[in-house]
Amino acid sequence: MPRKQSHGNGYRLIIRYLGITSILVGVALLLPLLLLPVYPQEAEYAKCFLLPGITSVIAGYLVYELLKEEAWGRLKKNQAAMIVTLSWALAILVSAVPFMMTGNYNFTQSVFECTSGYSTTGLSVVNVEEAPHLFLMFRSIMLFVGGVGLVLVVMSVITDYYGMRLFEAEGHDQMAPNLVKSARVIISIYSGYIIGGTILYMVFGMNWFDALNHSIAAVSTGGFSTKASSIGYYQNLGIEIVTIVLMLLGGTGFLVHLALVKGEFKKVVSHSEFRFQLVVYPAAIAAAAVLMLRQFALSVPESIRNAVFQAVSAMTTTGFQTVDSFRTFSPALMLLMTLLMLIGGGAGSTAGGIKQYRVYLVVKEMFWTLQDRLSPDRVIRPRTVNRCGDKVILKEEEKSAVSNYFVLYMFLFMIGTFIFCCYGYSIQDSMFEFSSAISTVGLSAGITGYDAPAGVLWTATAGMFIGRLEVYIVLITVLKMMIDTGKKVQGWRRGIRNRFLK
Repeated sequence: MPRKQSHGNGYRLIIRYLGITSILVGVALLLPLLLLPVYPQEAEYAKCFLLPGITSVIAGYLVYELLKEEAWGRLKKNQAAMIVTLSWALAILVSAVPFMMTGNYNFTQSVFECTSGYSTTGLSVVNVEEAPHLFLMFRSIMLFVGGVGLVLVVMSVITDYYGMRLFEAEGHDQMAPNLVKSARVIISIYSGYIIGGTILYMVFGMNWFDALNHSIAAVSTGGFSTKASSIGYYQNLGIEIVTIVLMLLGGTGFLVHLALVKGEFKKVVSHSEFRFQLVVYPAAIAAAAVLMLRQFALSVPESIRNAVFQAVSAMTTTGFQTVDSFRTFSPALMLLMTLLMLIGGGAGSTAGGIKQYRVYLVVKEMFWTLQDRLSPDRVIRPRTVNRCGDKVILKEEEKSAVSNYFVLYMFLFMIGTFIFCCYGYSIQDSMFEFSSAISTVGLSAGITGYDAPAGVLWTATAGMFIGRLEVYIVLITVLKMMIDTGKKVQGWRRGIRNRFLK
């Protein structure tokens, strides 16, 4: 049968996608209940997940069935961005309900925690030493879903006409001939790392629950820990090495992972981001080690050990820590960590930040400009970068887009920092904390927490949400909805005016 093509505005199709998201989120809410046979003493918390979970699944199914005829409706320009943004917002709001049902968290705190989870940030208002295992596992489930992406998880089980547009809008690269295979390849690789990490953690002394949660958090570059002291609680070099490897894997783009799985190591080594890391990591680790050596009473090996872990945690935007507190860090160390958080992880990875590929292009463009000015006028050099073994000639549109994104990102970073400063925090701590939020890192200078002002939590929430969806997707959604609303209002006014004129 030919596909039905609706010439409507696509909003009914958007609502249908939200129905699918509601089903997915409802299932995610029910998953922590699988722990009840292991922790039967936490049965009292079952209702916190059971009621909103079942409600979300039923509501989503009803919406999906009622709008089934819209399956092949026509999406207008930028409505794919709207679907992605609204799906993430819906997931966060529904997932906040279990936290509110405990009575321990208000709406602001619950939304903050869930945004941190789905955006794989790791900032938290939860006291993990007292929180039930069901809630700790639910936080990790949010990290898993947010790490691979809501749209990607949906598309791994259904085939959809507009799936690729949503897939790309969420920031993924196509890794296989079709969408479903691409999604399943990513989830398979991702799950494999988590299973491997869990086993290695257990080998080095973690119990199974901590091992599973930390493995998910490391690969998703989320940073949620089951211990208040994070990885530093264990004081175990083996655990730290496993965590560093998992964080690096999480901060690497999925195209590179595919090359690794296939054994195509030459492609990995020639990749522009890999070469960028070979410069930035050694420089950052050396600087951090020297600064720690000067400030703290540490030995050289201890300084290097902490410097390696924290540099990797910051630039992969994971947020695990082995140091007691960042409040004791010198201004130079805080600035270094802030810069690494802003740079972020690899393009197409679970990490946040500006992304290494964009920063690499900005730096390369500076060198190219200097070369052009020092060379004879007639010399023309093509702008090429290596993308996982393929030399690609950059178009002016891409260079312009990268530069614009870089400027916009820094502008938003300054706005968030300014708001934090307005609450009385120092510019040093404000820059550190908001860079952690907008880059979805999770390291904290103590500004965001259970007792933080509502304005601070909402500012950080906005930063995490915008940072995870890479700014433009959210801005396009807001502007598109404002434009469409304006058009409807004008239509209503015109209709009322015509009625009165008659």
